[in-house]
Amino acid sequence: MTKLWLSALVLALVASSAYAQDARTPPNGGDDNAHYGWADVLRADPVQGVTRTNVPQQQCYDQQVVQRDPGNSAAGTVLGAVIGGVLGHTIGKGDGRTAATVGGAVVGGAVGNSVSNKGGDYQTTQTTCNQVNTVAEQRRIIGYDVEYRYRGEVYMSRLNYDPGERLRVRVSVEPAD
Repeated sequence: MTKLWLSALVLALVASSAYAQDARTPPNGGDDNAHYGWADVLRADPVQGVTRTNVPQQQCYDQQVVQRDPGNSAAGTVLGAVIGGVLGHTIGKGDGRTAATVGGAVVGGAVGNSVSNKGGDYQTTQTTCNQVNTVAEQRRIIGYDVEYRYRGEVYMSRLNYDPGERLRVRVSVEPAD
């Protein structure tokens, strides 16, 4: 019984390997005049390319600026009028008290307005930013110049991958005219 199982297993392995093909081999063998072999790689030189891209960057700098403080004339006028009116009211006597209050309010408002409009100039630092485009260059490998030997002859090809020590080659034979 074990011989029968062993024979069936061997037969199944042989049958399945007969249908197995390399993924790079065309179905049904492809061209009848072509076959595949292995070549020894003599050297594989990387080929570099340069990629340029625009990279937006923000450049900022500090600068000194002079600013004017306008003051608060409305608040100064009202406050001056109130203080002037109170002072005029305390100074005046009898019927002149109303005139002193009004006069004090007018003079106080004028003085308060004048004082509040005398805002000062001051210097401060302001940060200014501008966006600029810079060009960034990046080197990368775009392929390999491969030199290889097949049956004593040396060949050269550019590949998009590093083949390692051996390279699978497709050999096609055609009649010369």
